[in-house]
Amino acid sequence: MRNIVIIGGSKGIGSAILLQQLEKNKVYNISRTAPDITHPNLIHYPISILEDDLPEIEAVDVLIYCPGSITLKPILSLNLDDFRNDFEINVIGAVKAIQKYLPALKKGNNPSIVLFSTVAAKLGMPFHASIATAKAGIEGLVKSLGAELASVVRINAIAPTITETSLSANILRNDRMKENMMERHPMKNYLKPSEVAEMANYLISENAKSISGQVFEMDYGIVSFKI
Repeated sequence: MRNIVIIGGSKGIGSAILLQQLEKNKVYNISRTAPDITHPNLIHYPISILEDDLPEIEAVDVLIYCPGSITLKPILSLNLDDFRNDFEINVIGAVKAIQKYLPALKKGNNPSIVLFSTVAAKLGMPFHASIATAKAGIEGLVKSLGAELASVVRINAIAPTITETSLSANILRNDRMKENMMERHPMKNYLKPSEVAEMANYLISENAKSISGQVFEMDYGIVSFKI
């Protein structure tokens, strides 16, 4: 049994990862709201990543940082606080968690970190200036720490296209918008949280022990293909 720390495991992709990990591992969930389930392997800390001190956890094998944001506005409608807020939740929160748990991770079993980027960090998309800038910071962090921690802790990121979560509910709020979103992707689909969770499960597994410093696009072809 491994010790998995998930920041933001109560909703969306984080929740899907949490559910897939609970049967075999001890999971520490750190988020403002509690998950909808109880389980003997689950410990929840009702903590805001940006406002509160993180709990002491003695043994950590995996750190997964899930909080994110979707701020979609034209550049002239964005203010500096929009950029600051997106950077805080996506990058500063991740750095805070890594600095807190890295000493424990260094002693862990096949220790690894998983962060989250977005396809918008690679593909220029209108109205994504703030979030794409923040997620580009995540990708730089993954590359830099991948090199710094190469012999000790693996770190990778997943860059999903739009995923059906509460965060994207406004973008996928009716059947017509869901159909349009599918049509935008060459492979005619968009992501479900469980699909992204499966990638996270792989990246923290023994099967991925040769992989670090990488950003994995889960894009249904929107970045990779033009057809």
